[in-house]
Amino acid sequence: LTDVYCSSPALGRYFRSAQVVYFSNESSTVFYQLEFSVPPSTEGFMENTMNPDFIKNVLRQNIYDED
Repeated sequence: LTDVYCSSPALGRYFRSAQVVYFSNESSTVFYQLEFSVPPSTEGFMENTMNPDFIKNVLRQNIYDED
């Protein structure tokens, strides 16, 4: 995850770290905590760039690009 978000043109400059919060072998479930450094209030930044769907889609696109 660190490589994915560090190299993201949209999120790379804001990304700080990723860590595993929970991992389960039984269900193949992993929960991550992502840390971003957010600039001072910029109109629409939190609603658009830091939107959870946008952040997930950066990872999703990276997975599709790998295939």
